[in-house]
Amino acid sequence: MDLIEQLMAGLPLPRLARFVAAAGAFLPAAALAADLTPRPVPAFVEAPPPMWVVTLSANVQAMPQYPGSKDYTGIVYPSGSIRRLGEPKRFSAPDDGISFALYDSPSLRIGPTARILTGRYFGDNRKALFGFKDVRWSVEPGIFVEFWPIPILRARGELRHGVFGHHGLVGTVALDYVQPVDRFVLSLGPRFNFGDESFARRYFGVTPDEAALNGLVTPYRPDTYVTVGALAALTYTFNEQWSATGYASYNRIVADAGASPLVRGRFGTPDQFIFGTRVDYSFTMPAPF
Repeated sequence: MDLIEQLMAGLPLPRLARFVAAAGAFLPAAALAADLTPRPVPAFVEAPPPMWVVTLSANVQAMPQYPGSKDYTGIVYPSGSIRRLGEPKRFSAPDDGISFALYDSPSLRIGPTARILTGRYFGDNRKALFGFKDVRWSVEPGIFVEFWPIPILRARGELRHGVFGHHGLVGTVALDYVQPVDRFVLSLGPRFNFGDESFARRYFGVTPDEAALNGLVTPYRPDTYVTVGALAALTYTFNEQWSATGYASYNRIVADAGASPLVRGRFGTPDQFIFGTRVDYSFTMPAPF
């Protein structure tokens, strides 16, 4: 016997009638009350836009006047990098190109990079470069790959192509031992730079006409450009926005380019030193995409 039959069997008829009437009156009222109860309205909160941390760097260097020169000059130039807000600040060597990582993981980074290479002009050394054509400054866009096999060791490679001053293919391979100590970061590691025939002949070649006009050199056609060396740097971080780096590097021009009359002659040297300081300033901005 179900519940309704039990109620009907146990209640006198007048009581049963009053019970049914009361239940019939209660149910519509309960349904109406449920309809009148206010329901929460969904709240839509606009998600904050993705943010970037942009680091702008000012570099001051003492360096050879042009590749292979024994005379030095001072230059000032900008550089920089971009990372997503919340990502830890990455180590960056002073000779890294301006870079942005499209793929970024704790051990591997890949993305576009670019460098600016100074030119070689007659006014740099009128005695050594008499008769030589000027080589304009160049922009070298390309790609980079950075790999951290362990937290204190970084391997980085760049492959770039010149525009304006030269149109050769050039690259850099670097290995850095990176050791943080409180607010300081010490880095040290070897460097290997290379360039193709187009780059080597542009900066280190001597045409017969140039040799005849100059009178101090003979014609020369190098096929490759290679340097080997090292870079050491020390960075101090003042706060989240400001840091400063001092560094020194040495590269020796070898192979075909190292035998050029512009390098081995009275005005050149294969030993190339760079001394510099870099000041970094970081700020946040909405990501444009």
